Amino acid sequence: MKQIYTKTGDEGQTSLRGGMRVDKDDIRIETNGQIDHLNALLGVVRNDMPDELLLDVQRELMVIMSHIATPEGEVNPKPLHSKELTVRMEKAIDGQTAEKSIGFVLPCSMLHVARTQCRTVERRLWTLNRQFAVEPDVLRFFNRLSDYLFALAL
Repeated sequence: MKQIYTKTGDEGQTSLRGGMRVDKDDIRIETNGQIDHLNALLGVVRNDMPDELLLDVQRELMVIMSHIATPEGEVNPKPLHSKELTVRMEKAIDGQTAEKSIGFVLPCSMLHVARTQCRTVERRLWTLNRQFAVEPDVLRFFNRLSDYLFALAL
């Protein structure tokens, strides 16, 4: 097995896709760290509540992270499916909430923890978007994902 550690980040820098070095607190790295955190939380949720859509969301999070880590001017060959997943989440939300009265809910599950982390990701993405353009479909995807997690928690 190849060694996991490289020691290349010991001085506070890491690499973007393609090898470009940036500080570890670069907004792209920070945003990807927040998405990674969300993805881990969704894995915990799926462990207790298998959900095919959440699995597809997790896969999309990995693609989005790859796009964020791709320096400007370079093309990322991995296609985004954020728009399609947003539509699927909207349909699922409508199905989950059709017969329910929706109001203030006290958080009480890992779905709520994931939802709040999703909101953190969304805020980081808007910060990132001020420096590096983020696909509008990706921004909508995260906004809808927090709604989907809320609907699942009802």
